[in-house]
Amino acid sequence: MSALALNAEALYLELLRGVRSLCQANTRLVGITSGGAWLAERLQRDLGLPGEAGQVSSVMHRDDFAQRGLSAGGQTSLPFEVDGADILVLDDVLYTGRTIRAVLNEIFDYGRPARVQLAVLVDRGGRQLPVQADFAAARVALPETQSLALARDATGRFSFDVENKA
Repeated sequence: MSALALNAEALYLELLRGVRSLCQANTRLVGITSGGAWLAERLQRDLGLPGEAGQVSSVMHRDDFAQRGLSAGGQTSLPFEVDGADILVLDDVLYTGRTIRAVLNEIFDYGRPARVQLAVLVDRGGRQLPVQADFAAARVALPETQSLALARDATGRFSFDVENKA
């Protein structure tokens, strides 16, 4: 499947189905800034879950912080007690696993959850760390020279941006 042929809205519906099967009565959604946070926000609404979804930033725990510095991404906001929580982390694209490692460190700075699961819109392979999603709406292979990111228009509809790295 070519990255250009990926239908983000269709994959969102598949993610909704998968997240519904992972959720339990006490599951809290947490999206990774920014694409994952968009997904968590929409899933929270579409699943009719009470409260609001959390948002987590990987910035402070990145292993490439010295090169990247502080990005313009959002800050971590977890509007619930993390200790003992059943957390479902959401992201748009799973690639090397380094963002997930950083996010787990960030979440544990706030407390000790009972369980953390991961659901992603797209798993593109290329892992550098032993991380896997509990649910992926799609698995695609992309060359290392391409990046894939979720985009959202003013109406909240999702699409993908594919960029070629220099």
